[in-house]
Amino acid sequence: MQSYLQLASLRLATTITLAPRIYSEKLADAASGAMASMAYIAIWAAALAAAAVLLHWTYRWWHPRSNGRLPPGSLGFPILGETLQFFAPNPTCDLSPFVKERVKRYGRIFKTSIVGRPVVVSADPEMNYYVFQKEGKLFESWYPDTFTEIFGRDNVGSLHGFMYKYLKTLVLRLYGPENLKAVLLAETNAACCGSLASWAARSSVELKEGLSTLIFELTAKKLIGYDPSKPSEMNLRKNFVAFIRGLISFPVNIPGTAYHECMEGRKNAMKVLRSMMKERMADPERQCEDFFDHVIQELRREKPLLTETIALDLMFVLLFASFETTALALTIGVKLLTENPKVVDALREEHEAIIRNRKNPNAGVTWAEYKSMTFTSQVIMEIVRLANIVPGIFRKALRDVEINGYTIPAGWGIMVCPPAVHLNPEIYEDPLAFNPWRWQVRLLNVIFHFLLSLLLYM
Repeated sequence: MQSYLQLASLRLATTITLAPRIYSEKLADAASGAMASMAYIAIWAAALAAAAVLLHWTYRWWHPRSNGRLPPGSLGFPILGETLQFFAPNPTCDLSPFVKERVKRYGRIFKTSIVGRPVVVSADPEMNYYVFQKEGKLFESWYPDTFTEIFGRDNVGSLHGFMYKYLKTLVLRLYGPENLKAVLLAETNAACCGSLASWAARSSVELKEGLSTLIFELTAKKLIGYDPSKPSEMNLRKNFVAFIRGLISFPVNIPGTAYHECMEGRKNAMKVLRSMMKERMADPERQCEDFFDHVIQELRREKPLLTETIALDLMFVLLFASFETTALALTIGVKLLTENPKVVDALREEHEAIIRNRKNPNAGVTWAEYKSMTFTSQVIMEIVRLANIVPGIFRKALRDVEINGYTIPAGWGIMVCPPAVHLNPEIYEDPLAFNPWRWQVRLLNVIFHFLLSLLLYM
């Protein structure tokens, strides 16, 4: 009996001791479940809120606010926009597929988005003229951030007002008409004759490479006293070639990409220019031998308008612009001439007539001879029209601008598209045809209208 009571008391004690533990475990499980539910609800709420914000942001991207009617077009995917389509290569002289397709779909003025920025593209001659006429009042020079990274934060295209005009005047000392007449014509003639003589001794010449080398050595010598035999300068052109290959590419700066190669080329070229500047700045007795020396003289002034960064970016842009665009246009020009023997015959006739009138047939080209090359100038204008070296010129609206029934919001970019005008069939008959004589007709029309206006006012 006693053992039975002991067993019963033990069982009761066990029951009494375990009951609170079971109860607390149930409460803990219930609390844990409630917390999990609350966390689950919070996650869902956060996800829904994020989705709502994303949807609103996407809607705002596709329907930007405007105080008027925006041009037709598409801004593409958020952030990415239509950048991939914009950077697609165009292997022909025709208008780029990016612009051509959108002009056909939306008209000559349309909106798009490039590297995260809304841009209005104009293929309309009247709007293009208006944009340039209102430079500094309604619009200012602007390029997308990726272009700014490539050419430098203080490049000529990113400067405005007085500084831009100052640099333009500085550059005209080198490329202005007076210097062209006095120096550049003879130097260019000598360089071309030397290169042609060198090419004649070879079995074949890669034309674009040969022309690039010719133009780079000529212009780089004028700009920076370039000497390809110097170890510090011998790779300078290679750096520019690397830069150019990635210039029109998607802006992803990862090793192995064209854009990364472009940025490395720029960095290496800037190292050479910076080293040259340091060396020349340390030599105050150095005479002015090239354009870089004139720039350094500006830096030595008591209150210089230039900074070293602006000066270096200026030299980089001039080196790029003075050889690559010219070499590309000349390459396209030679191709067009080989496809049009009638034009070559007319050119040969004009130049042989000039040589027959010389006292010395082997003398260099004079300024008077250059000015007398009427048909040659028509050929040059037609090559430039078809080459379309500059696919777009960028500006930014300083405030809301009403034009052609559309509103360009303040801060939006504007891309003026010269090729769309050069290849416009309403302006040029059969625009893709290489026809230098079309410029003779246009010149006669200008003269006719000028004489007619004189008669009307007499």
